[in-house]
Amino acid sequence: MQIKPRQQLLDIWRAIARHSFQDGEWDWGEWGGRSSVADAERLLCLMYPATEIPAFRLDDPDTTDRDVQDALKDVGGRLEIPGKLLTALAEFMRNHTSGDKQPSFAGGHYYVSGDAERELTKEQRELGVVDSFSMSITLSLATLGFLKVYLGKPRRAEVRALAEELRSATEARLTAAMVSLLRSFTINVFDADAPQGRTLCRLIGQDQVSDRIVVQQFQRRFKPLRAVLRDQFVLGVDIADGLSDENQLFECGWAWGLVQDAPTVETSEPIGPQPSGIAKPVPYLYFTVVALDGIQDLFSERTLTLGLLNPEQQRLAEALRLRWEITQQYWSGIARFGDGVWPLEDIPWRTTGQRLESEYFSLCVAAIVVYDLVRRRATDDDLTRTVAIMERLAERGRVTSRMTQRDRAITLHNPGIELPLQGSEALGPPMQWNMTDFSAQLLKRTIQLCALSRNVSSHDRLLRLGERIFEHVWQRRLRVGEGAGLWDNVRSVYPDAPERIGPLSWSITERVTECMVAARQLYTQSPIRSADLSVLAGDLLSEATHLLGSEQLEPTSVAEGSRGITLKGIEVKLRRAREIIEEQPGTAYALTIEVLNQLDTLALARHTASRGA
Repeated sequence: MQIKPRQQLLDIWRAIARHSFQDGEWDWGEWGGRSSVADAERLLCLMYPATEIPAFRLDDPDTTDRDVQDALKDVGGRLEIPGKLLTALAEFMRNHTSGDKQPSFAGGHYYVSGDAERELTKEQRELGVVDSFSMSITLSLATLGFLKVYLGKPRRAEVRALAEELRSATEARLTAAMVSLLRSFTINVFDADAPQGRTLCRLIGQDQVSDRIVVQQFQRRFKPLRAVLRDQFVLGVDIADGLSDENQLFECGWAWGLVQDAPTVETSEPIGPQPSGIAKPVPYLYFTVVALDGIQDLFSERTLTLGLLNPEQQRLAEALRLRWEITQQYWSGIARFGDGVWPLEDIPWRTTGQRLESEYFSLCVAAIVVYDLVRRRATDDDLTRTVAIMERLAERGRVTSRMTQRDRAITLHNPGIELPLQGSEALGPPMQWNMTDFSAQLLKRTIQLCALSRNVSSHDRLLRLGERIFEHVWQRRLRVGEGAGLWDNVRSVYPDAPERIGPLSWSITERVTECMVAARQLYTQSPIRSADLSVLAGDLLSEATHLLGSEQLEPTSVAEGSRGITLKGIEVKLRRAREIIEEQPGTAYALTIEVLNQLDTLALARHTASRGA
């Protein structure tokens, strides 16, 4: 199934408008306000495309395209849409503000009790989570950009007052989310003989060499990174003394929430008291990838162009960017450790902190590798190997292959991977976080990798893989009932899967929306330039130019007016072919072939006429 980002995004928006607006007013529904993550995901389904795709902009009614207006007709007319979004965003900020008027990042009903006999406490459900910190950054930046354009024209006094209230709340939420991400970052140091150390040694050594040799290789590979972690990190991290001992192994990344004993981050912004954390200082692959996704929006071209960050936020963003780069280098180095088979190629991946293994964790590591490949402009060999990994993950996850009886791969999709949140038992029963978005994440990373690839063969493989994954994901839309047109009906592709409780998933719907935005960015890139095709097109262009010059030497009578028109058309096509030969050699080739056919037709007609004479 071909990915058509514009049409499919419009379908998603049409379904969201039907579901989220009642009589033109935003309706949070039964679960509204119970999780800052779910509510942010819901708003981002509209705000993210409106931020990233010019044709989907909603901040200036005069530029709203006709098909976008039609998709959002349940919201109101084009002049009403921005005001309705403004109200919904303001409600979100109010709903997720604590009693002391500070931003809250509660996981809410997304948290699951790990003890079937005990319910989570209210205090546990109000705990902040990295998903919320990260999504709040993306949503806040989208909101600030929306306000910057929307308030650029005269508005009614009450609308401007609401907008100013929203701006103030959004800036506070953005700063609080950045501080929280800094305080959720952790560096975990452990001995090679500890359970974590043995797991890491087996992972990167792949049982081919002794643990002692693996430790020595680890020391050499990550010595520069260890120095950076030891010497440059200040904000939000309590550096463990063990990091100075090069015989110790380490991991870095994001815990599930605020880390135990994380120091407060000094900031001049009014974000109120910084709460204590309870998460154990252990990185989670899932939450690390989620954090990386949000942090990259802080230094996107749009954020910089619109000047969305104040000086204090820019300082915090630089601290997060350092962690963003360090984390990518670390996990990409672990994934590609050694000179032979990559640890990442040994699917499924085994986590050290939680000692779990799953294809989902392989996908998380692959996502970080994709980020790193973009950052350092990967070699063709790295790309080719990563493409093969994505193809294997799609097959092992039964996205591109048939599900067998009692196939354990079904757990990737329903009920998902259950992740224990270490440290949560301090406030009640142990908490879990369920990850059900394997297919959507696989699609997103495949599209991102396809956008990166400039190798024709790899690009074609990724494009075909992306279309197969997308077909699987699109089939999982809900057909009837609540949330029709959104996600996630797992049983439409896996009939034997257990029934999902509460079928509408804003998490997966938001991930698919991100995929459509990524696909649009893929298609707006220049096509891959083939060196061989460029040479061939150049040779054909040279021949066509010579033959055109020869044809123009022939006398033209008044009766041959059509010949003159044809020659003019040929000149235009050749000029166009010369202009685009560097960027689009295939198109230049096609234009030149057409010109050669026309020139041959003229030559043949002249030759036939001369013989008849």
